[in-house]
Amino acid sequence: MGSRVDALSIQGKVVSDLLCHLDIHKSMGPNGIHLRTWRELEEELKELLSVIYPQSWLTREVPEDWRLAHVMPIYKKDWKGDLGNYRPVRVTLMPGKVMEQIFWSAVM
Repeated sequence: MGSRVDALSIQGKVVSDLLCHLDIHKSMGPNGIHLRTWRELEEELKELLSVIYPQSWLTREVPEDWRLAHVMPIYKKDWKGDLGNYRPVRVTLMPGKVMEQIFWSAVM
């Protein structure tokens, strides 16, 4: 991998920006914590997550709870009785989503 990815440094500002721009109108994760709460706790969470994310990157491990997801069927069109008219949507915990965004931006 490139040097940018090898030397991944996650600063509190990056985490803070992502938490501040959460769309509070989207559904909450499997833990039942509303996205508004994540935004309101941004100041407290940015320091903690700024430590966890680089450690996760270095060890290539993600906290087990963050890997859990609920898959929910979302209706697309036509007859609701046909299972083919639904699409699966993965609902994961917010810290895992934020970490995913940071890692993707580092890789890309």
